[in-house]
Amino acid sequence: MTEQEKNSKPVNLYKGKSLLVAIATVLMFAAVLTFAIYEGTKNTVKMTANGETTEVKTHADTVGAFLEEQQIQVAKDDYLSQSADSAIKEDTALEWDQAEQYKVSVDGKETAAWTTANTVKDILAKANVEVTEHDKVTPALNEEVDEDTAISVEKAYEVTLLDGLEEKKVWSTSTTVADFLKQNKIKLGELDRVENGMDEKVVPNSKVQVVRVEKVTDVVEDSVKFAAETKKDSKLLKGQEKLVQKGQNGVVSKTYEVVKENGKEVKRDLKSKKTVKEPTKQVTAVGTKVIVASVSRGATAKAPEKKAATAPVQQASAAPVQKAAAPKAAPAKKAEPSRKAAAASTKTAAPTSGKEFYVSATAYTASCAGCSGITATGINLMANPGLKVIAVDPNVIPLGSKVYVEGYGYAVAGDTGGAIKGNKIDLFMANHSDAVAFGRQQLKVTVLN
Repeated sequence: MTEQEKNSKPVNLYKGKSLLVAIATVLMFAAVLTFAIYEGTKNTVKMTANGETTEVKTHADTVGAFLEEQQIQVAKDDYLSQSADSAIKEDTALEWDQAEQYKVSVDGKETAAWTTANTVKDILAKANVEVTEHDKVTPALNEEVDEDTAISVEKAYEVTLLDGLEEKKVWSTSTTVADFLKQNKIKLGELDRVENGMDEKVVPNSKVQVVRVEKVTDVVEDSVKFAAETKKDSKLLKGQEKLVQKGQNGVVSKTYEVVKENGKEVKRDLKSKKTVKEPTKQVTAVGTKVIVASVSRGATAKAPEKKAATAPVQQASAAPVQKAAAPKAAPAKKAEPSRKAAAASTKTAAPTSGKEFYVSATAYTASCAGCSGITATGINLMANPGLKVIAVDPNVIPLGSKVYVEGYGYAVAGDTGGAIKGNKIDLFMANHSDAVAFGRQQLKVTVLN
């Protein structure tokens, strides 16, 4: 190899390397240019995924193609701001929010809801759970929660509330009686009571009863009955009564503590009493005086009572009359005039003054079956068969009155009878046959005193 050849080899080698570099540079430039042109033709998509926003270049023509390009799978409950068929344009804004699962408990029964919403109200709507204003929802409907928050719903039901005399239907959820009263703003007084146990559970269609108790003071005035006293009075005829002092009731004030439940009295305790007015006792005089009357007899003992009817009622005994009629020393012939004089002395004229009226008169004797012979005023007719006594109605003729009976004579109103009512009298006759013969007559009576 010549010297010239030796010197020419490095030059040729250098030239070959330069060519390779030039080709590589061209290819690289072409690649960069091609990439630049390719990237320059892409559209920019502003992508917000689960709250984070990025800008993505893409040649995808639709949202669906773009999501596939980004390897994003959209579930049915996810939120996508545009449909998959929407075209991709320059500066397209696309929002995708992945749904989360929330657990919901309704009266203890578990259910779930997939949603992108985060308020309790929206989650319950997604779970198809309807709530009313009376239902108890935890947390509150407007509260925002995450997928780890348990949502509870207690459905309300009707409960009967008896508050004193007021009855009403109210809504309640599963709770205790104490909480139920608090929810319904029922305040209890010191004496009030609840028929249910305070820890008792309130269930559907149950009844909660509050008894309103009050204590009041009641002051009343009661009448105190007067006492009755009787005193014997020898100035009054036996059987007669006279009011000496009229009785008056007293007054006592009583203070009671009264317990009422729902307005109705259930207990009353006497706490004190005070006499306002003392009673005045009633005093009645009862007569003890017994009338002993006698009448003058006619000249003949056998003469019927009617013949002696004109004989006046006298307080003296019959003995003096008999002595005057038949003195022991007088001779027999002179005795007859004396008897006539005595008989004449027994006949007196009818009174000219007094209260007169007509009565229905009958007769009676002291020897009837079951008769005691003692009159209502104490006259013993068995021992004094010659007395002129009539039975009367004391409301018409007062007992003890002196009377004149037409055809019977002067007599004393000294007896009564069960059938003697009103203007009726009963004439006493010693002889039974005379009483029967008298029958019933209309006679005029004169009350002398």
